[in-house]
Amino acid sequence: MPKHYRPAGKKKEGNAAKYVTRSQAVKYLQLSLPVFRKLCILKGVFPREPKKKVKGNHHSYYHMKDIMFLKHEPLLEKLRDIRSYEKKVKKAMSKKNRDLAERLLTRKPTYTLDMLIKERYPKFIDALRDLDDCLSMVHLFAALPAVDRAVDGEKIPVKRVHNCRRLSHEWQAYISRTHKLRKAFISVKGIYYQAEVEGQKITWLTPHALQQVLPEVDYRILLTFLEFYETLLAFVNYKLYHSINVNYPPILDPRLEALAADLYALSRYFDANAQSSSVKTKAVTSPGSEQTEHQHEGTKLDESELRLAQLQQQLPSNEAGALMHLVEDAGGEDEEDLETQECKNLFKNMKFFLSREVRYAYSVISTSAPPLFSLLTHLPAQLLLLQVPRESLLFVIPAFGGTVSWEGEGAPFEESDHSITHQVVDRPTQGRKFLSREYIQPQWVYDCVNARMILPTEKYMVGCVPPPHLSPFVDNEAEGHIPEYAEAIQRLKNAERKEVLPLPGMGKEDLDDPHSLLGINDRKEAIEAAERKQKMSIKQKQYHEELNLELQGSQYSALSSDIEAKDAEGDAVPNMQQIVEDASNMSKVLMPRRKRKLLEAMEIGKEKKRAHVHRLKERKKKIDEAKKST
Repeated sequence: MPKHYRPAGKKKEGNAAKYVTRSQAVKYLQLSLPVFRKLCILKGVFPREPKKKVKGNHHSYYHMKDIMFLKHEPLLEKLRDIRSYEKKVKKAMSKKNRDLAERLLTRKPTYTLDMLIKERYPKFIDALRDLDDCLSMVHLFAALPAVDRAVDGEKIPVKRVHNCRRLSHEWQAYISRTHKLRKAFISVKGIYYQAEVEGQKITWLTPHALQQVLPEVDYRILLTFLEFYETLLAFVNYKLYHSINVNYPPILDPRLEALAADLYALSRYFDANAQSSSVKTKAVTSPGSEQTEHQHEGTKLDESELRLAQLQQQLPSNEAGALMHLVEDAGGEDEEDLETQECKNLFKNMKFFLSREVRYAYSVISTSAPPLFSLLTHLPAQLLLLQVPRESLLFVIPAFGGTVSWEGEGAPFEESDHSITHQVVDRPTQGRKFLSREYIQPQWVYDCVNARMILPTEKYMVGCVPPPHLSPFVDNEAEGHIPEYAEAIQRLKNAERKEVLPLPGMGKEDLDDPHSLLGINDRKEAIEAAERKQKMSIKQKQYHEELNLELQGSQYSALSSDIEAKDAEGDAVPNMQQIVEDASNMSKVLMPRRKRKLLEAMEIGKEKKRAHVHRLKERKKKIDEAKKST
């Protein structure tokens, strides 16, 4: 009998029992392939790679535990009910039974994903860690035109687009209000943002407000992901809004909504909530608060009183202003975050005004020259003109403590306001100019945000070619090349902070010692004394060698040649690079083949990076020489 013989009907073992193919899973669950895909996306079940693929390499494999996990999901029955309901409606319509079809359309089965959110993200911090793709997807669909369209047989409803727009504005309003935004970078794909919420760095991409050309992809899968992400973002927004004592969902001004000023409407909603909460706090802490409580007996007021009573039970009962102290302590906790405080005060006491059709123009270099900073900015080698939407600046400027308005209805203040400090324009054809403000290009705002300081506006004036827009997501030291403008910004930072740079041959720890800062002449004398001592020791050694050769009876010419040869040998410095190469070659010989190949691939990548940096420096040198010659 063979060693691996298995009688018919015996239980399978190993990978054959642990993994099943997609067709086997669909047959086991008795589902269609689209329903199986939808269920896997909503539950977070994805294919796995077994060590041994029993059915071949051209199959997708799922773990049997995941399939059993899907089998007992209550949502599975809902999806089956929807499938049978669609068959009933189709049958009634084919038989031209309008009454039955209308009755069926009013009783369509529905489902919610609330339990799936709680199941996949048991803690709030887990939801924040998985929010990058969610925000990118929601902002992508929010940028689509609100028109019913059928793509590949799947309709993108207008209601979904409006819901994505509402959720994205609610998220941006919270980030702007709490000053959690950290980075902003404009690229060809869109605008990258990074925020820090409860210690988690969240990065998402917002597409440009241009005409969207829909590519040929499976929109049913995208809409399934969007369905889950909408519910997840709604849960996150609810939690975040309640963490700052703001009701959710927000009720906006319909006039501002009609004017597409959703972010400004949300900021006004935040202000109204803050004022109402302060009024309620004063009413509770005042001596006549009991009389006011008896006068208002509405349901909403009862709920607020119950909440306030619950908060007061957590504090000492003998303290009159306990709730007020609680609010002050919460404000003090926010002030402890130095980075948030720095972001909050960046554009403090500055008022911005956005001109109509704001555009930004930032360049890498002129159109005739090759790209110098493509390694850092990932931009083409030409003047890049893209339209920055008003919403981006309305989001970024308040997030860093500034006040912003625009040209049009619903604006908080007009262009003629003399308290405006900066006006964002992109075209030199400006009708009227005010001497009390500075006219800048939109790139200045983003560069100030990334540099965390107010940059000089001379290079960003209207009509000038602005400096390169550097990415804050790239580590210049790791890349091996620091752009000129990055060095200039660092020098401005050091000058602003009044930092004392260490002298050559010293470390930063020497700056803490006042004697080392004041005793510059002593250090110079010490260095000169050390050099003189070294020369004396060399001469002394040479003198002893000459005496030894004279005792041996050598001639003067031979003596001098021997001394010169020995001096040459002593002055010869060992080739350290050769020693390092020999040691690395010996270590490579002892490595296994797989690790050696991996090391060689890493070295090739580093060599390519060094060659690219060298090429950039050479190009920069040629451009500088061409500028000097002209």
